[in-house]
Amino acid sequence: MKSEIASEFHPFVRIYKDGRVERLIGNDIIPSSLDPSNDVVSKDVIYSPEHNLSVRLFLPQKVHVDKKLPLLIYIHGGAWIIESPFSPIYHNYLVAVTKSANCLAVSVQYRRAPEDPVPSMYEDVWSAIQWTFSHANGSGGGPEDWINKHADFDRVFLAGDSAGGNISHHMAMKAGEEKKLGIKIKGIAVVHPAFWGTDPVDELDMQDKEMRSGIAVVWEKVASPNSVNGTDDPLFNVNGSGSDFSGLGCEKVLVAVAGKDVFWRQGLAYARNLDKCEWGGSVEVVEEKDEGHVFHLQNPDSDKALKFLNKFVDFITTG
Repeated sequence: MKSEIASEFHPFVRIYKDGRVERLIGNDIIPSSLDPSNDVVSKDVIYSPEHNLSVRLFLPQKVHVDKKLPLLIYIHGGAWIIESPFSPIYHNYLVAVTKSANCLAVSVQYRRAPEDPVPSMYEDVWSAIQWTFSHANGSGGGPEDWINKHADFDRVFLAGDSAGGNISHHMAMKAGEEKKLGIKIKGIAVVHPAFWGTDPVDELDMQDKEMRSGIAVVWEKVASPNSVNGTDDPLFNVNGSGSDFSGLGCEKVLVAVAGKDVFWRQGLAYARNLDKCEWGGSVEVVEEKDEGHVFHLQNPDSDKALKFLNKFVDFITTG
């Protein structure tokens, strides 16, 4: 007998009364391969045996054996619920970035809601960052040769889209707080970041109460049911009153927003708050007014997606 459905949260997930979780999208995977795809090789390495979590590493095929490359740590999106580094959308994007930026990329798998709600994914990504930096002592003491041989720890970038953009911000804040750990991040790219709150951030922010309620339901019922303040949880309401970005642990930030994205105004408010605070780094905003949420992943061959790829690559390779 089929289990009865307890709840559905379209387009993400269906939860059954017996506790089974069915993700409705984002389930396809591409295997890693040492046979180069678009001049890039990839492999999966476990960083958290406790939770059986891996990073997918991407390396240009023709890199010299001792050449140091910029290091990109990438955090996928998916509402804290769906997708993974092994999804076609993320595998293919990281292949393109790795080739174009001639960098080493570390794409992080993390536990997902509803089985493992917030803050588990934040804990996992921080663990992956620490694992990556365990290779930074210069003696090749880490467990992964690609990172030992090729990562330039003076050029480490952290990036993510949507929920991954949100997590990227919080990881940079934690790096700033935990300076004694020596986690030095050059820059972060927050792409269409999933920042929210109970109230609109300005008069152009989403005013539709049904839409706002829908986002709140996904956060409060699926992603973070233990949040005391609902969507005003500081992990989600990054721009809320009392937010202080002065301790952000990086030198520069790229904020990408899209005019038809529900998170558009939140992203712009984040950039403004960075400019106003005493952080002291540089912030650059990239805005595509006629595009929607993660358009560059949904239609990666479009002119505007390629334009953003070039901007992202410049962010990694310059300065």
